[in-house]
Amino acid sequence: MKYSYKVPCTKEKLRDIRSFVKEVLDKHGISEVDVSTLVLAIDEVCANVIIHGHSCNPKDSIELEIKIDKSQNLEFDIIDTVDLFDIATYQEPKIEDVIKQQKKGGIGLILVKRIMDDIEIIRLPKKNICRLTKKIELT
Repeated sequence: MKYSYKVPCTKEKLRDIRSFVKEVLDKHGISEVDVSTLVLAIDEVCANVIIHGHSCNPKDSIELEIKIDKSQNLEFDIIDTVDLFDIATYQEPKIEDVIKQQKKGGIGLILVKRIMDDIEIIRLPKKNICRLTKKIELT
């Protein structure tokens, strides 16, 4: 099954994205713990795209596609027109260093990389896709 959701690039739409992801995953009998961690990962990537990629410009938009197949694979595509930061090549800092620096943020991408099984950036002529995949037990 495939689900799509398109939103303007504003921080206020992050709540709607979280609700959309939770609603889709709940339909497929995914555990509450798995739903919460997946919502966290998708929210983090979408927030980075909206805030850093688009500077919260409501004239821009991003699209989220969720694909769930019978072999227990979940695929989340965050589709955008800006040149996406390649999270797959992100060098994870030591958590101790992040804490010592006492700066706000810095652990979101660490969490995304630990939650998801695979992260891929696909660059196409008129759009870019951040594809996050997770194999999960469906009931």
